[in-house]
Amino acid sequence: MKRKLMLGDCLERMKEIPDNSIDLVVTSPPYDNLRTYKDSLNWNFGIFQKVANELKRVLKKGGVIVWVVGDATIKGSETGSSFKQALYFKEIGFNIHDTMIYLKDQLAFPDFNRYYNAFEYMFVFSKGKPNTFNAIKDRENKSYGRKITGKHRNADGSFSKRSRTGKTIQDKFGVRWNYWLMYNQKRGIETQHPAIFPDKLAHDHIISWSNEGDTVLDPFMGSGTTGKQAKILKRNFIGIECVKEYFRIAKQRIKDA
Repeated sequence: MKRKLMLGDCLERMKEIPDNSIDLVVTSPPYDNLRTYKDSLNWNFGIFQKVANELKRVLKKGGVIVWVVGDATIKGSETGSSFKQALYFKEIGFNIHDTMIYLKDQLAFPDFNRYYNAFEYMFVFSKGKPNTFNAIKDRENKSYGRKITGKHRNADGSFSKRSRTGKTIQDKFGVRWNYWLMYNQKRGIETQHPAIFPDKLAHDHIISWSNEGDTVLDPFMGSGTTGKQAKILKRNFIGIECVKEYFRIAKQRIKDA
């Protein structure tokens, strides 16, 4: 499998990527300046728009972007930046294919006047109909072995007989729901990078939206989680990171995968 790791600003380095050459993007952009990333952060909505337009250029028709993002709370109000970004992707021609939730197993010290925030969004954008969907089926089906009963409600409010009424449910495990509980990474890695997401998050999205031999891009590579999982799953990978220290960590993690 081919791997190309680029040190530098993603807007500049993405210019080296040919049009319509990427099958899948799995990434997590900066969150409302919540992290400084070694004082390298230069991020606002205008820069985001340029990144989104470049991603549209390099993504194949039928390609998918998994955009893992959250919002800061400023003066008692969430910024809503994640929604603004999602709507911009839609504005430039992407489908909002799914709005998924990444549930965390732990959270930062919370505010006391609101419910504890324990999730981030995983927006799934597609350039047309997705070329690939390999559904993960690991949800225990409580109806396994039962016979199908009941009626189907029609759009006009009336009822009709289900087409499979009387048949036995054969699937022991059903398709996973679109909220995923993921356990945080080892503390040793977290201390080197301030905003790492779990290996399994990248792993499961890469399985879901690509096939072996496809090319995966992470324009905000960070500590290399997406690249590591792309290598393990036999995908080609392109990663871009502007901080030399994080680039070094990513390079080593991918090498060791």
